[in-house]
Amino acid sequence: MVSKPHPPLMKKHSQTDLISRLKSRKILGVGGEDDDGEVHRSKISQMLGNELKFAVREPIGLRVWILFSAVGFTAMALLALIFPNQLYEVVFEEELTTTSISVRLYGGALLSLALIMWNGLYTVEKIIIQWTLLSEACYFAIQFLVTTFTLLEIGILPVASVFLLLSRVLFLAVTMVYYYQLGRKPKKI
Repeated sequence: MVSKPHPPLMKKHSQTDLISRLKSRKILGVGGEDDDGEVHRSKISQMLGNELKFAVREPIGLRVWILFSAVGFTAMALLALIFPNQLYEVVFEEELTTTSISVRLYGGALLSLALIMWNGLYTVEKIIIQWTLLSEACYFAIQFLVTTFTLLEIGILPVASVFLLLSRVLFLAVTMVYYYQLGRKPKKI
């Protein structure tokens, strides 16, 4: 019996065969959309994640606002720590009759918030910047309420206090605008 020679083996080029390539990519789990709607080009990018997802698209002027806040919080904290009586007299237009420890404690709390602001200025992580802005917004809202109730108890309305209340409302509004701008999902291109 004579054996027939085998025909030469044909090598399949999977790079040119689109159906094979599609099947291979489906098996590997790349090329399709994930839960976030992102299309991964390789298994490595799928495992490591897309760097663009973590990049923060900052609103215009955000870093300037955080710098302004950090400087303002630091200055007010130092004034409250060093000159508590004078700071109280400027805001409420009356002399501080009790001990100045409450104003100094206020200065210590402001200094703690200033440290958060300085940290938020130098970070690139979106969540830290958002928490920084949220803590700043909470401070402005609480200070507005406390100052308003204190002025209602005292029964006077000094010009400096009115200016303080209006500035807190303005600062709260600006901070909340930046907070919501930062929290928006970026548009897919």
